Parts: sequence; C-alpha cells; structure tokens
Amino acid sequence: MNEYDVVIVGAGAAGLSAALYTSRRRLKTLILSKDMGGQTATTMDIENYPGVDFSTGPDLMKNFAAQAKKFGAELVLDEVIGISRDGQKFSVSTKSGKTYSAKAIILGLGKRPRELDVAGEEKFRNKGVVYCATCDAPLFKDKIVAVIGGGNAAFDSALLLSKIAAKVYLIHRRNEFRAENILVERAKQTDKIEFILNAIVDSIEGKDFVDSVVISTPSGKKTLAVEGVFVEIGQIVPSSFIKGLVELNDAGEIIIDNVNQTSASGIFAAGDATIVPFKQMVVSAGEGAKAALAAYNYIQGQSLDTATADQGYIK
Repeated sequence: MNEYDVVIVGAGAAGLSAALYTSRRRLKTLILSKDMGGQTATTMDIENYPGVDFSTGPDLMKNFAAQAKKFGAELVLDEVIGISRDGQKFSVSTKSGKTYSAKAIILGLGKRPRELDVAGEEKFRNKGVVYCATCDAPLFKDKIVAVIGGGNAAFDSALLLSKIAAKVYLIHRRNEFRAENILVERAKQTDKIEFILNAIVDSIEGKDFVDSVVISTPSGKKTLAVEGVFVEIGQIVPSSFIKGLVELNDAGEIIIDNVNQTSASGIFAAGDATIVPFKQMVVSAGEGAKAALAAYNYIQGQSLDTATADQGYIK
C-alpha cells in the first residue's frame, strides 16, 4: 500500500491550496482527483482573484498545481470511491483499483452546478451557458440574458446582471419562489428584470454561441432571443462516498468547525462542498490553507486550534 501523511481528495482551488501548505510543511502529500481544476477550470475569464489581473480558469489551476508540485506534492488523476479508517490511519480506494494509506484526509471535493439537462446545454457551455454570475456577468454587458431558477442564487444573479446587461429574463418553473422576500421585492422593482413564470426550458439554441432559449409555458412554446443563459438551480456535492463518513447538513454539505475539522477525527474539509456560505475560489483557497494547517497540527499531536509561530503570514 502506498503510504502518505496526507491524502487530499479534489484538485480545485481548495485541494491544491491545501496541498501547497501541507507539502511546504514537509508532509508527504498526495492529491487524488477525477479531474484537474474543479469548477474554476470551467471558467474562461477570471478577473476577481486577488493579485491576478486576468487569467483563464485552466491556466490559473495549472499554476496552483505547479506550485504545490514544486514543494513535493504528488497529483494523480483517479477518482476516489471509498475512505475507511484502518487503525490509526485511513485507507483510500480509487476507481482504478489502487489503495493509499494516510494519517489525515482533506476533502476538497467542491460542488458542481445542477444542470438543466436540456438540448444545447452542453454544446454551449462557456459559449453563452454559464453557472456563475459573480464570475461571468461582466462578459454580458449590454446583452440580453436569461436566468433560470427561483432561489436566492437565481435572484442574486438576476439583480447583479440587471446592473450590467441590457435585459434579464428570470425564468422559473413555478409561480412562487424559494428566494427570500427581500430579494424578490428588489427584483420586482427593477425595470430590467422580466419574470416568466410557470415556464420550463426545452432547449438552448444557437450556432457558435447562444442566441435563444426555447421555453414551454401554459400558453405554448416561446422562443426568447438571448445571448446568455445563467443556470442557477442549485449545486450538488458530486461524491456519494462521504455519506456515512462525515456529518452532512440537509443540503448534503460537509459540516466543519472553525479549523475545518469534520465530525470524523483526522478528516478535514474545505471549499464549496462544506457549509462555508460563500462559494468563491478565493474563499476556497483560504479554506484549503486552513484545513492543511489543521491537518499538520493533528498529525503532530498538537491542538488543532493553536497555530504555531511559523504559521504566520510570511509562511
């Protein structure tokens, strides 16, 4: 069995940041992930990461990975399918049939957007179909867009886009919303937002990029001319093996404390898959660093909430 100090599950902003910190503390570190870069790698224009004026998501994640590898972290593209405690250590099994041993685990699983599962969605991903208004709204300045959903995320996106886009259709399959009343009222008071209720998206159309969305309403099918479709119907944690391993909330998110410890001693978590409310790359990176430092203290037998002197800002 391959033995490591820390096995990190996930190679997004949280997992790669955690790997940088564990490897710099001379912990033998392995990153296991089915893909490289997580959600960040699906975003082509990043302008809101501190210190980085502009980058594509794939390029930024490659830089994250290269920096972690520079200090000794190993990265293997393989999907984790199981984690179990083996005495004082953990046993991690992967889809390829390999098994790894670790003293501590960091879950950087991330989340993935819940998809509409309609014709044209995959074809126009990042060509008009997007899943993060905070990331991509500036790309749709003075354009007509549609937001799909009825929760807080959909209304936050619609309100943000109303300050940038020429017009925003908010399309929801019901006539009632799950969003907070204050967000609904703000949207109703915004001239640029038009509500289309009791409507279901049938398909997303276009040639090279999105140019329309086809919806079904009680009065029949309609085609709306739009250049962007923002899908905001929720997110899911993409791994089932954590059920029964660590405590989850009703949304399936991993419950952590202030130092990223889960309900299972020795298992830490960071990023979008946890209960941390703000699902942003910069937040995930910071949470990954926290989880790494806590995992280091755990392995050393130190108090998890007591930072050592050399865990200051310059390190």
